[in-house]
Amino acid sequence: MIAVPADAELALAAQAGSADAFSRLVERHQQAVRAFLRRVCARPADADDLAQETFLTAWTTLDRFRPDSSFKAWLFAIAWRKRLSFERGAARGARRDAEWLQTRPQSDNADRADAIAVRQALETLPLEQRAATALCLAGDFSHAEAAQALGSPLGTIKSHVTRGRAKLLQALGVDDDAS
Repeated sequence: MIAVPADAELALAAQAGSADAFSRLVERHQQAVRAFLRRVCARPADADDLAQETFLTAWTTLDRFRPDSSFKAWLFAIAWRKRLSFERGAARGARRDAEWLQTRPQSDNADRADAIAVRQALETLPLEQRAATALCLAGDFSHAEAAQALGSPLGTIKSHVTRGRAKLLQALGVDDDAS
């Protein structure tokens, strides 16, 4: 029977520079870290991002791990701090957005309702279509500029914008007279 090295042994090897040892630690704990973060985050995508950040931080700060402590507990402490930091950043962003909105001139309710409808319609688009549509229709990017910014072929951007625009018009109940 092959002996399975304990976390502490793998952590010591990783501290000595063994990427293979750290990879084994990641394999051993990634599902549990991701599951924990998915339970404490509102969005699964945020949890997945934070899980990646957790392992990156663990790798770059491995010299701080004390072999006489639990690697799993140390790793989950990093994950929890990442989650708390993410929450604080989101709260700061929300405060900045609220402050910015207060500096803007007040518009009538119809403009706000339209803006909310457009935002909700945009959220229904696949991410790549949403990005291309936002850049070209709202950001005044040319198709070529959007292709460069998004790292996509020009034809793909044109397709995304065309489809995105059609879906937005449909979601907003507007006839496409431009066709």
